[in-house]
Amino acid sequence: MIILDNYIDIKKKVKSLSEKTKIIVVTKTFAIDKVQPIINAGHTDFGENRVQEATDKWSSVILNNKDIKLHLIGNLQSNKARDAVKIFNFIHSLGSEKLALTLQKEENLLNKKIKYFVQINLAEEENKNGIEISQADNFIKFCKNDLLLNVVGLMCIPPINSNPDFYFSQLKKISHKNNLLELSMGMSADFASAIHNGATYVRIGSAIFGARKY
Repeated sequence: MIILDNYIDIKKKVKSLSEKTKIIVVTKTFAIDKVQPIINAGHTDFGENRVQEATDKWSSVILNNKDIKLHLIGNLQSNKARDAVKIFNFIHSLGSEKLALTLQKEENLLNKKIKYFVQINLAEEENKNGIEISQADNFIKFCKNDLLLNVVGLMCIPPINSNPDFYFSQLKKISHKNNLLELSMGMSADFASAIHNGATYVRIGSAIFGARKY
């Protein structure tokens, strides 16, 4: 099977670069039957971009496999926060005070704690979510100390056609400054650079499943 072969190949490449880095297999837009061979191989970390798609796709699967961990790697609107807290174990796109306050409220209502990555908009791109570097330290403290959210690390998406090393190294510096251990950075095209800069999670989809239809 091509998908499983691709997954095994990526797993070997990541392991050759780091024994500690985990792969988030990004399954957005792909039906669960395409993902099942990777589940059967024992992989447990999967990423989705949309709350509704994740709920539809994974709700029955996780009932039968408690080891699976779901990661929201796409933008999250506040009105989807409750459903996100219900289905996901990790949210990688915590990037505004409004969203942080809403997530705290939903965690309390659902009596569930999940793990968060604060998304940093390193290049201050207008079309990209995330906290600007100048606000990062205060925002992280606000989320951890005031809201008691379980912030475990930082996430970034470098600008297209940029040198990812520059941005990955910046994120690593911010994480060290704030005593955060996890770094979610690197995708199919740049995961080697991300791992070189200390990524603990890489988000890989197209290198495993091929190009998406949308």
